[in-house]
Amino acid sequence: MRKVRSDEYAEFAAARAGQLYRSACLLTAGDTYLAEDLVQETLGRLYVNWGRVSRANNPAGYAQTVLTRTFLTHQRRRSSTERATDVLPESAVPPDGTDVTMRLTLVEALAQLPPKDRAVVVLRYWEDRSIEETAGAMNVTSAAVRSRCLRALARLRVLLGEELGEYAVR
Repeated sequence: MRKVRSDEYAEFAAARAGQLYRSACLLTAGDTYLAEDLVQETLGRLYVNWGRVSRANNPAGYAQTVLTRTFLTHQRRRSSTERATDVLPESAVPPDGTDVTMRLTLVEALAQLPPKDRAVVVLRYWEDRSIEETAGAMNVTSAAVRSRCLRALARLRVLLGEELGEYAVR
């Protein structure tokens, strides 16, 4: 029985790791090392509780919730010796021909948002979650999610300026 559960977990983790990593990269505003750490911690927590997680209606949603809460916990506990930087590591040009400059501009703008505002934007607009799902993942009220969305999108419009402000959805 334990082997079957372990195999199920391995299959789930392999299928979801890429999406979790992409979400973590957005939550961390491009800090790929921290994103990897967050995904690893998330997958570790899921493994420990896999019996309960596998019976959930939406294990993928559960995983995203764990990732978001792990990120927010990390932001609260970050050591005073750590300093954020506005310099992103060099990255390769994606094979799909995506506009790298625009992507970096959007990631830099996300980095300037407070962690909870960034989490709301990622969950609502990247993960396409409802207000209620976002509130549940962040352990806040729906009204708090609405307020943070409005504030975060207004801030993104200012940061992105006239040209890119249209990407901060209304």
